[in-house]
Amino acid sequence: MKFVKIFGGFVIIIALASISYADNFKKFSTSYQTNHGKKWKIGYFQGGDYVNYQSYLSSTIRGLMDLGWIKETKIPEIKGNTRLFWEWLSTKAQSDYIEFLSDAYYSCDWDKSNRKKVANRLISRLADDDNNIDLMIAMGTWAGKDLSNNLHHVNTIIMSTSDPVESGIIKSIQDSGFDHIHARIDPLRYERQIMIFNDMVKFKTLGMAYEDSIAGRSYAAVDAIETVAAQKGFKIARCFTQSDISDQELMNRSVIKCFSELIPKVDAIYVTVQGGVNSTTIPTLVKMTQENRIPTFSQFGSTEVQQGFLMSMSRKNGFRSAGRYFAALVAQIFNGAKPRELNQVFEEEQNLALNLKTAELIGFYLYADIIAAADEIYRDIKEPE
Repeated sequence: MKFVKIFGGFVIIIALASISYADNFKKFSTSYQTNHGKKWKIGYFQGGDYVNYQSYLSSTIRGLMDLGWIKETKIPEIKGNTRLFWEWLSTKAQSDYIEFLSDAYYSCDWDKSNRKKVANRLISRLADDDNNIDLMIAMGTWAGKDLSNNLHHVNTIIMSTSDPVESGIIKSIQDSGFDHIHARIDPLRYERQIMIFNDMVKFKTLGMAYEDSIAGRSYAAVDAIETVAAQKGFKIARCFTQSDISDQELMNRSVIKCFSELIPKVDAIYVTVQGGVNSTTIPTLVKMTQENRIPTFSQFGSTEVQQGFLMSMSRKNGFRSAGRYFAALVAQIFNGAKPRELNQVFEEEQNLALNLKTAELIGFYLYADIIAAADEIYRDIKEPE
């Protein structure tokens, strides 16, 4: 079931998040149970820290608490550091059914030279007959790519990937291609974003800065944007950055440089998800686009709208609905479901977020009905934490 928001001539199609979530419940139980009298063992793998990863992980833990797999307790706010959060899980989270293994946290720290070593070490452990890990959480595109194969057969849930099909993690929207692999996908999320942005701004040339790699194109949803560009008839101006590297300064400089190159060529910018768009660079990027009266759309979400980009789509309940979805997957797998059997499509309910101060500074007029339809409105610009 879907519903449509109509305002000022614009149409936003929003798919209710409960569709996939409810469908999975029809077939498999989420009741808590032990693994033949023992606790289920869970491990974690990521390419490196990223702000969304912590949110997905903590929301999944909250979902498991709601389902009764973990005892209710206050979840600590450890922003952007999954290693510290995993330490809390392995030592403080109380459960009669689940254990988060303290020695099963793996991260490449965005070091490409170290990625293969870490992945090989983990896969060797997972493929060993004495392996004690029952479920892996693979966070992000790097981790998803490295574990989506037949080199091991440990059940794996892949979270926080922009496009797992385009990046080659899964075979298709309907089929992961491996019995032990599941990757959540929202196939039209980014098309919806650009459709709305174009309907509101009417840009003829859209600027995009992203890393020109398989992962970089996936993060930035390049294929989706190209599809909408062909339908709507606008051009895409591109500038290539560096991301997924351990040199943070280089990532930051590459994004700022690309914005400088794009601004004279475009009449709008789609601010893509990447390592160089962060609390350090956002004030500079916001200032550059505001001074040049360039409308911006944050791929990341409403947090960056609050920090000065013009608009985005926000998660109505934060990551709560996604956390319930992923918690249900964990529960169903521990009740005998194969990851491949579970529905991969999960469309979060999204709402419009606007920054009125930015609109004023760039001279972008927002009609009253558009403002009335927005679910998140910011009247000033907040410095990033």
